[in-house]
Amino acid sequence: MTTITTERLSPTVGAMVHGVDRDRMAEDEDLPAWTLEKLEEFGALVFRGLHLDDAAQVAFSRRLGTVEKLGPPPFPEIFRVTLDPSRNRAAPYLKGTFWWHIDGCTDDIPIMATMLSAHDVAETGGETEFASTYQAYEDLADDEKERYDKVRVVHSVEATMRLHTPDPTDEQVAMWRQRPAKEQPLVWTHRSGRKSLVLGATTDHVVGMDAEEGRALLDGLLEQSTRPERVYRHEWEVGDLVLWDNRGVLHRAAPYDPTSPRDMHRTTFAGDEPIQ
Repeated sequence: MTTITTERLSPTVGAMVHGVDRDRMAEDEDLPAWTLEKLEEFGALVFRGLHLDDAAQVAFSRRLGTVEKLGPPPFPEIFRVTLDPSRNRAAPYLKGTFWWHIDGCTDDIPIMATMLSAHDVAETGGETEFASTYQAYEDLADDEKERYDKVRVVHSVEATMRLHTPDPTDEQVAMWRQRPAKEQPLVWTHRSGRKSLVLGATTDHVVGMDAEEGRALLDGLLEQSTRPERVYRHEWEVGDLVLWDNRGVLHRAAPYDPTSPRDMHRTTFAGDEPIQ
């Protein structure tokens, strides 16, 4: 069997995987453990040109972990990422993905990871970018680490939605607030011993800090974490598959025309680790 190799895509996040095809995903008993190990190492894994259908994607996803059911039959594990409301009723909320974020920061336990398969792509835009908040924490000065270990931040859906709808109606605000805000530490201390920063579009304010000062802190850390040299930008081709670690990797989609055919099929892996 062909040896699997990885090719680093940026100094801090992302690796291209060579030597894996659809048959190997279904049959190689060692591949799931290898994949999870490399995901921990690189933060994001890219498999070019696999062309997985939903059945194959779900089958491999189940070999990696517990897959959440967020979509309709026949494959409820598949959530379609598209701005076309005829294909996804949650399409308006997906505009929030144009800003850097970590999924699930308003939940008790965020998701572990996400897998995205390209079934159609936008003519322009729609690339997905990744940045490691593990590395962002590691690069802090010792006094910054000590300071930020004590900082707590409130996250909310409303904070994200206001980025693209700055003048919402009362009805929109009421809908956003149906999901309660969540206070989280700025620094996530993982069971593995690694630490990462918890940043992105859901950050509403810093607990106990002046609003402007807190916003400046969060925006500054996000800017530092996502400097161009720290980012891997994936230019999608039909058939690509990308898997990333949601616990320590920020991501965002480049804006694209809502009428474009872009259609990504996502599987989502349940987490088992609260932010603490």
